[in-house]
Parts: sequence; C-alpha cells; structure tokens
Amino acid sequence: MDSISRIGQRMAEIQTLIGGPLGYASASVGGAASSSPSGAAGSAGAASTGTGFADALDQAVRSSSSTSALRNAQGVPADLAKFGNGNVPTSALQEVGDTGHRLWAPAGEALEELLATAARDGVSIGITDSYRSYAAQVDLVKRKGLYSQGGLAAAPGTSPHGWAVAVDLDLDARAHTWMRANADRFGFVADTPREPWHWVFKA
Repeated sequence: MDSISRIGQRMAEIQTLIGGPLGYASASVGGAASSSPSGAAGSAGAASTGTGFADALDQAVRSSSSTSALRNAQGVPADLAKFGNGNVPTSALQEVGDTGHRLWAPAGEALEELLATAARDGVSIGITDSYRSYAAQVDLVKRKGLYSQGGLAAAPGTSPHGWAVAVDLDLDARAHTWMRANADRFGFVADTPREPWHWVFKA
C-alpha cells in the first residue's frame, strides 16, 4: 500500500473513531469559533469532537510512524535483509546529519529528530558507533569479548548494529536521563543490560 492510500485509510479510521466526517469538527480561527448546525449544544458537541479528533490524530500518527511493515518476520529491515548482517553497502544506508554515521533510513531519520529535539532541550548527545560491518563485529569480539561470556560484543552476524538499527551514544548523566524519558517517542529503546549507551530502533 502506497503512502497516499495509507493516509486515506487512516483518515477514514479517524472519522470512524470520532463519529463523523472531519468537516463537522469545530474550528477556531483568529479566536472566533465557527458556527455549528446545532447551536450551543452543537458547539459543545463539536468541541468534544475536536478533542476526540486530536486524540485520534495522535494515535493515527503514532500508528503510521511504525516501521513494522518495512521489516520481515525476523524484524530485520526488509530492504537490507538481502545483503546479510554486517554486509550492507554504504549506498543502502542513510547518513545521520553530518555525524559521519549511517543507519537504516527510518532509524536515521528518527535519530536526527531525536538529536534535534534533545538539542532544543539543551541536551547534548554524541554518537560513538552506528552501522557495524561483519569484520568490525569480529574485531569487537576479539577486543571486548562475547556478551554471553561476560564481554560486551554480540556474536558476529547477530548484532543489531549489523542491520544498521542500533547506535552507541555518548551520554553524560543529564543526557542519559533525557534518553530514558524521551527515546521511546522516537522509536529507540535501551534493550541490553550493562550497556546504557546502546540504543536500538524498534519502532
């Protein structure tokens, strides 16, 4: 289903959720409320409908932002699966701003939004690692040891870094607190004990 069709479908679902066509919701322009066919009672109902619309729209946006349809049954980005973990060419990835790091496009876009929002909040977040090639995964095991054996590296070919959906971040105490409170809004979760710097895009 293309983007236009998805939007049309979501709008229809929103109309169903709020109990009528979107055009009947009240609107305020320049501080003056528009008239309602039902007078005062209609205005109150329209205001309620407007609130319902806002809630439904927020739900729709969150649902539409999910990338689950872009992943295969194993949760791997469908457009990258053909390359194999750690063998994704640079051309298939998106650069994250001017950081020099690259991720799967949806993850990269979400991370850029996250970094921009954090910056507006006065929080500085750096990136220390992103996509990791198979060779880099092997090297990391040699230097850090396998996570399953008390080290810090995933078995080569199994790391989410190899699918370009994970980042290691440079976080001070304030930035870490901010991430804990806000990262899930952008689809990122900290899913690995002992690695508070490691965040995976799972939206």
